[in-house]
Amino acid sequence: MSVKNRLVATGLPLVLLAVLATPATAAEPYERVLNGKFDSVKTPWWSSGIAPSAVADGKLCAQIPGGTANPWTAMIGQNDIPLEAGQPYTLRFTATASRDVTVRAAVALGVAPNTTVLNRPAALTSAPRSFEFTGTSTVATRTGGQVAIQAGGASAEPYTLCLDDVSLTGGIIPPGGGWDYGSPVRTNQYAYPTHGTKRASIVSSSTTPLDWQLKDAAGMVVKSGKTQVKGRDAMTRDDVHIADFSSYRQAGSGYSLTVGGQGSYPFDITDKPYDQLRRDSLAYFYHNRSGIPIEAKYVGDAYARAAGHAGVAPNKGDVSVPCLPGECDYSLDVSGGWYDAGDHGKYVVNGALAAWQLMDTYERSLYTFDIEGIRDGLLSIPEQGNQRPDVLDEARWEVEFLLKMQVPAGKPFAGMAHHKIHDLAWTAHPMLPANDPQPRYLHAPSTAATLNLAAAGAQCARVYKIWDRAFSDRCLAAAETAWKAALATPAKYAPDEDSVGGGAYDDTNVTDEFSWAAAELYATTGKREYLSRITTKLTSAGFSWKDTGGLADLTILRLPLKFPLDRVLAARSRVIGVADGHLDDLRSQGYPNPSKPADGQYAWGSTSATLTASMIMAMAYDTTLNRKYSDAVLESMDYLLGRNGLNQSFISGYGEKASRNQHHRHWANQVDAKLPTPPAGALAGGPNSGLQDPVAQQNLPGCAPAKCYIDELGSWSTNEVAINWNSALAWVAAFADTR
Repeated sequence: MSVKNRLVATGLPLVLLAVLATPATAAEPYERVLNGKFDSVKTPWWSSGIAPSAVADGKLCAQIPGGTANPWTAMIGQNDIPLEAGQPYTLRFTATASRDVTVRAAVALGVAPNTTVLNRPAALTSAPRSFEFTGTSTVATRTGGQVAIQAGGASAEPYTLCLDDVSLTGGIIPPGGGWDYGSPVRTNQYAYPTHGTKRASIVSSSTTPLDWQLKDAAGMVVKSGKTQVKGRDAMTRDDVHIADFSSYRQAGSGYSLTVGGQGSYPFDITDKPYDQLRRDSLAYFYHNRSGIPIEAKYVGDAYARAAGHAGVAPNKGDVSVPCLPGECDYSLDVSGGWYDAGDHGKYVVNGALAAWQLMDTYERSLYTFDIEGIRDGLLSIPEQGNQRPDVLDEARWEVEFLLKMQVPAGKPFAGMAHHKIHDLAWTAHPMLPANDPQPRYLHAPSTAATLNLAAAGAQCARVYKIWDRAFSDRCLAAAETAWKAALATPAKYAPDEDSVGGGAYDDTNVTDEFSWAAAELYATTGKREYLSRITTKLTSAGFSWKDTGGLADLTILRLPLKFPLDRVLAARSRVIGVADGHLDDLRSQGYPNPSKPADGQYAWGSTSATLTASMIMAMAYDTTLNRKYSDAVLESMDYLLGRNGLNQSFISGYGEKASRNQHHRHWANQVDAKLPTPPAGALAGGPNSGLQDPVAQQNLPGCAPAKCYIDELGSWSTNEVAINWNSALAWVAAFADTR
């Protein structure tokens, strides 16, 4: 069979044939495993829990227990192996065992129904032996394949198994190849505003304008025009045209845009396209609460679950958590709060930023007369009906946790905040929070976490003052205590190597945290001692959990009557200047992303960078009322909702092709059909040029920066969720809903 005919037989789109149909002698067989030589690290190889393994002398060695019943009881393996139906695969490896045993070498589908490609015996001795086996795949999967050495049931006595030079070759789609992004007509897959900017991006190498047609649900042409040739888009490597149908203002559903006979995904045109998204993006936080049952009456049966980390076996709980050995001599009740991301860790630096954005959503609503943002009943949560704004009820769930992370009086580093609390080791997928068996520990206090607590606590004192005076006073006391503690210990940093069982969130420059905390404390108290410590300025880098300095300018601009006039004017000028830069970046690209990395590489959580830029443009609108900024924010939402190089909506439940397999321990439907996909309104991290996870490394080598994304549960570097990303989405969705 010719190469071309073999490609057709796989069912690949014909448009890929020219790319993939190379002579058989032009390349070596494609390698499908990663790190098969074990030169230094184990990742991404794993071993069964009863067979601990480690790399030693360039080999991966596992301690296999004796007397196990089945081969698969104890294994060394690698997941996320791409397989193509009808293609042969050859497995090669070298192995030794400390006693004579026969193991099984297997290549199979790693999830049900576990279809086998090959499963062969391999007799091992203490002398290295090399093996080679070939089998043909009957399944096609990008990430579901598995290579494993099944070592259980081989001996009544324990033994050591060592592997080296593991290789699996086969398939005809090169690593990183075979992608089909669908129609070249890219739109906001969800909805456009009736009276607002409505544009689409079209992939085409034509150097002359093309005809476009807007069709209604019945297929009737309701508007037509010519595209604008934009040219090469550097971040996607696409040649792009722009179609502008902003002048069409008839509300309806099921519209599509057609160019050259190819249509977009359907979309709506409506007066309030973001009314539901502002609710769903906030509902994300109740779903991720720790220490409380998530009840069906609020989220539906599919998403209901038992309380996580409440101290009910096998769960160790967060009600009395000790420090890592050697860090402290006490335990704290640090229950509550939100799970940070796809794991069950809780972090002060990320949590404080997320809580700040929710509380700032409320403050903005006060000053812009956004009734939805200040009312009770916006969300379906237990606090609904308590006559307080729901967004503040949700933020309080996290703030209460932040206060619990403060070191008690009379202890070393009193008043500082512990940096984080999480499991001793990473848990597997899936893992409901109530089923997490890992012991949990407080990690050492840090100056960064302490100042984040001071900033969030000061803001809390201000926004809760009219709703709960006692809680407001408690927040302010904690904030001022934290500030004094940070002044006393200004350089206690979280180590960057502390990343087992949870993220490190390391930060060795806290000038920005001092400035942000000072701005919040001054805004709340008016004490002059804080004013001189506001030293940072908003730049084009924006802000993040690690770089919070720009938030000082946003706080000043939010509350101009509380700051000296010269500070307000300077902050206003900087916010407008940075917003103009983001506006230029959005307009310069073929797809409307206001975040254009200067180094040409998309970073982890790139969608949050889009939202950070959008938030700054929204602040510029609030201070100037210039529609160019609000229009740009709405176009940025188009990017997140499908008008991008991937033809992909990064927000679950929003769009025909929306992310649904975000990296998360209990939204894990991809590996367990009994568990749900993420609820509507969960933001995926998005393109990430770093490709730090094995799924991305297998599937995306050579990707254009803005296309380094895959909607797979295992791709934690491109497809994770995080509270500070969804808080940014909630903030921007609330702004968009008022435009």
